Amino acid sequence: MSEGGTGVQERARTTRRVLLESAAHLFVERGYAGTSVNDISDHSGRTSGAIYFHYSSKEKLALAVVREQFATWPQLAAAYTRPGVPPLEKLVGLSFRVAQSLREDVVARAGARLWAERRTIEADVPTPFDAWSVAVTRLLAQARTRGDLAEGVEPSAAAVTLVCGFFGLCTLADEMPGGRNWKERLDQWWLPALRFLQADPDPAALLARVRARVPAARLEDRAPTPA
Repeated sequence: MSEGGTGVQERARTTRRVLLESAAHLFVERGYAGTSVNDISDHSGRTSGAIYFHYSSKEKLALAVVREQFATWPQLAAAYTRPGVPPLEKLVGLSFRVAQSLREDVVARAGARLWAERRTIEADVPTPFDAWSVAVTRLLAQARTRGDLAEGVEPSAAAVTLVCGFFGLCTLADEMPGGRNWKERLDQWWLPALRFLQADPDPAALLARVRARVPAARLEDRAPTPA
């Protein structure tokens, strides 16, 4: 391929990324219905024609944001398949990592909001829940094999409950008192959940072990940088 062709492709990729991130910022701030193609054009510095050339409609751009968010999640889960860490600790650690992504990555936040507003989008919005339920079921089944899972906890049913509860927490976090303090929110959520899941409940100790493996900056909201 010629250098000219490579340059054109690179410029196209750059434009698509700028449009994707600009749309994500606006979807987070205003929601899907409150964001127009003209808004995205103004925010990105690209023309409306460029938006329609690369994505053909606001719906297609919203779907691209959601797919971009979901595409990163298998990479997050892969880090928690390594041996040497008990499955329940992997599960809790993964929840902190996903929460970090939702806090720090505007595309992830936009994808979550768009999924919550999916009924306002005239397109089929993909769902992450099946894949996440499978991943959580696998970790719970491993915990049961080790004898770490409480008697009577069925991995697949518990996985669905945990996944729905976790994403409900993420979706509602901005509306709850106290803001987006993920460390506190997840601690409060996991303490009762682990009492139900653990064969020998000691949720505080498990959470302490998980936090020890994760840099503090990933668990706590960073203070805003002075202007």
